[in-house]
Amino acid sequence: MSRPIRIGILGAAKIAPLSIFGPAKARADVEVTCVAARDPARATAFADTHDVPHVAASYAELVGRDDVDLVHVALPASHHAEWSIRALEAGKTVLCEKPFAMNAAEARAMVEAASRCGRPLIEAFHYRFHPVMTEALRLIADGAIGKPLAGESAFSVPIAYAPTEFRWRPELGGGALMDLGCYCIHALRQVAGEEPEVSCATAAMVHGVDETTEAGLAFPSGFAARLATSMAPGGLNAYLRFRGDEGLISITNFMAPQIGCQFTLERNGELKTLAVDPGSSFAWQLDHVVAVMQGHAKPLTGGADAIGNMAVIDAIRAQAAAQTPAC
Repeated sequence: MSRPIRIGILGAAKIAPLSIFGPAKARADVEVTCVAARDPARATAFADTHDVPHVAASYAELVGRDDVDLVHVALPASHHAEWSIRALEAGKTVLCEKPFAMNAAEARAMVEAASRCGRPLIEAFHYRFHPVMTEALRLIADGAIGKPLAGESAFSVPIAYAPTEFRWRPELGGGALMDLGCYCIHALRQVAGEEPEVSCATAAMVHGVDETTEAGLAFPSGFAARLATSMAPGGLNAYLRFRGDEGLISITNFMAPQIGCQFTLERNGELKTLAVDPGSSFAWQLDHVVAVMQGHAKPLTGGADAIGNMAVIDAIRAQAAAQTPAC
């Protein structure tokens, strides 16, 4: 048996126990070997909590280690481009958290580095790897709803303001659209299979970031979509709906089906509830990353897809700032 894939984590991030530690502990072919954080004391405490054997003194030390094959970039978006590129140049595969970058220009530089270095660069849209989304895309491609005409997506999570919370800091890439709405855009683009124009956009700015954003997307094929995202006080809301000329697919909690999801197909007046795999979207994501590294699969995210998603985010932000037209 070959040695396990060795993972290094940049950032003592809240997402790491879900995205890496839990799935890794269930596998014999991966192991977390090192972590680095801006605050060395925090990195040490993080490593102790999660039984990580090594703590790097800096991000640069981690990406240069010989005992790291895969770097998980779990830093704020403002640091994604620099450290993804440096890890790629050090010969590592990179799993970069969403949103991919601060803008499409950074995304292009990251993708160019991956191509130049010949290493995979995967964006951590974990929902995309779960069987719910895989099956939804298969059904739509097979004509289950006829010709796709319209899509709608929302993702809202109340995130309390704090000056240290990166999602409330514009210089770190904060805001509802970057942190939450990026999922909506990505899912709608997956179904359309093409890049949209932004038909309208509105944002409510608070503390320098968008607390809420709404936008309309118009795709060349005629597929039209709307999205809404918010960090404002209120309940959790996450859904996808795709309407075609023959039916409708609806998914509640599309981005993490393992914590409660309803997946339905309506066609010819009949409503059918579809099965939801109970497995974690993060486990499916790690499955995919391992398959890519072993040469058994090509990345489903990253590359032109990541550039396209950031280009839509750029366009929504620009249109919302101009408020012409508002949604």
